[in-house]
Amino acid sequence: MDRFDRVISLIGKEKFQKINDSKVIIFGIGGVGSYVCESLARSGVTKIGLVDKDTVEESNINRQIIALNCTIGQSKVDVMAQRIKDINPDCLVNTYNLFYLPATADEIDLSQYDYVVDAMDNVTAKLELICRAKAKNVKIISSMGTANKLTSSALEVTDIYKTSVCPLARVMRRELKKRDIKSLTVVYSKEEPQSKAGTMIFVPATSGLLIAETIIKDIIKD
Repeated sequence: MDRFDRVISLIGKEKFQKINDSKVIIFGIGGVGSYVCESLARSGVTKIGLVDKDTVEESNINRQIIALNCTIGQSKVDVMAQRIKDINPDCLVNTYNLFYLPATADEIDLSQYDYVVDAMDNVTAKLELICRAKAKNVKIISSMGTANKLTSSALEVTDIYKTSVCPLARVMRRELKKRDIKSLTVVYSKEEPQSKAGTMIFVPATSGLLIAETIIKDIIKD
C-alpha cells in the first residue's frame, strides 16, 4: 500500500491532490509548530517551508516532537526537514534558519505559499508576519499562548476578536486593531493560566494538530 492510501480512501483522490499541491510555511518549529509540520507532512502536503533560528535544547524534550537526546544542539529546521523527508521523500522542504523580525522579513517571500502558520511567541514577530500575510492576501492562522496550561480540550479555533482569557490574545487584539487588521484565525485556550510557569505536551501539541486540521479542511473544502 502507498503511504497515503488511508488518506485517499477517506477524502478521495481529487481532494488529496489539492493537499498534495498546497504550499505551507511554518514560522516557529517548537511545541506547536513541530506538530503542525508533522501533521501536514503525514496528510500529504508536499511543499513546506520551515522558519526558526533555534537549536534543540534538552528542555524541549518534554513537548517538541523533534526534541530527542540525539538531536540536542542541532538546528530545529534541519531536524524537522529530515523528519519530513523520512515521512515523505517527495516533499520539497525549504528551510530558513533565521529569527523572523522586521529586519529579516524581506528574506522570505510569503507569496510563494498558500498558507502561513504563525507558531512564534514573539509579539513583534507575530505582528510583522500577520500584517505582511494580510497585505499579500495569503491565508494565515496564528497560535496564541499554550504555556502554563494543562487542558487541551479548552483550545478552540476562532477569530482573534472573539478570544478571551488568554493574555497573549489580549495583547494581539489591541495591537492588530491599531493596525486595522479586522480578522485573524487563531487557536487559543479558554483555560485560565496556571499560577506556576511551565509547559506540558498536551496543549501545544493539540494546538498544532488543530492548526493543521484547520488548514487541511480549508484546502479540501468544496
